[in-house]
Amino acid sequence: MGQSSESVRCEGRRVSLLKRRRFVAMLALASISTAFAWSADYPARPVRMVVGFPPGGAADILGRVAAQQLTERLGQQVVVDNRGGAGGLVATEITVRGTPDGYTLLFTSIPHVINPHLYKKVHYDAIKDFTPIVHFVNVPLMMAANPSLPAKTVKELIAYAKSRPGQVNYASGGSGASSHLAMELFKSMAGVDLNHIPYKGTGLLITDLIAGQVALTIASAVPLAPHVRAGKLRGMAVTGGKRSPSFPDLPAIAETVPGYDVVNWFGVVAPAGTPAAVVTRVNKELNSALNEPRIRDSLRAQGADAVGGSAEEFALIIRADFAKWARVVRESGARVD
Repeated sequence: MGQSSESVRCEGRRVSLLKRRRFVAMLALASISTAFAWSADYPARPVRMVVGFPPGGAADILGRVAAQQLTERLGQQVVVDNRGGAGGLVATEITVRGTPDGYTLLFTSIPHVINPHLYKKVHYDAIKDFTPIVHFVNVPLMMAANPSLPAKTVKELIAYAKSRPGQVNYASGGSGASSHLAMELFKSMAGVDLNHIPYKGTGLLITDLIAGQVALTIASAVPLAPHVRAGKLRGMAVTGGKRSPSFPDLPAIAETVPGYDVVNWFGVVAPAGTPAAVVTRVNKELNSALNEPRIRDSLRAQGADAVGGSAEEFALIIRADFAKWARVVRESGARVD
């Protein structure tokens, strides 16, 4: 006796479902095989690490440390490609146009999440267009003053500024620079009115700060530290949520202004869509480097605190800072175009 049409249809559906399941399983196996292939073969040629600032600055120095460590551990040359301009914007836009194959990496820092709020025309999404790989180091910013400023501590500065609203000048490396926005955040959280004097870079700022042309700044601790040690400037505090291992004798601003936390982080990202196996490999190798005492000590000597961690942890930091600096830029009114 033959099968009914309904039985035939049911059997056909079962066969079709089985074929689909087999197809999905084949795709999964192919994906796993591809991942293993990426992990085993990567990198098969030199890797480019784009750095958004000129040679000689903190980003370049630290980026070259990361590139050298990857070169030693990956067995292929990782070449630093300096593409300065617009506070890192040029390099970021070059990277986002790169092929997401692991052969274009970006060594970036906090302007990555600040620039989209400062510039009217930004041709990338800081969150969606990049795959975070590793949080490499933190470089603390330092609040420093000319010794002639009567206030010697953050608490004294707040009291002094409140008694003279708008009369205390502070210098920054330029409108929209991290030094500008860090002080604007301090102003809003401490409830003080300071007068902003923007400079074209940190070098000129430090010269005038030593000369007493301006009273105060928040800037990268790396160029400030030698002048503080020489007594030409007074180091008052660091801007992270806690004291920096590189400057353990300086208090954190947060000890006086609870919740204040500004960290100039540096890390590695890649264009969105970069294979997960590549992300895992680069993350693993850089974490391995950062776990070596000699590397950590070398970074600390340059004023940088080694961090490391997972790609997911770095992604959370990027997202949090993106939202944080959107608010600070909006409230400060900072624009650069």
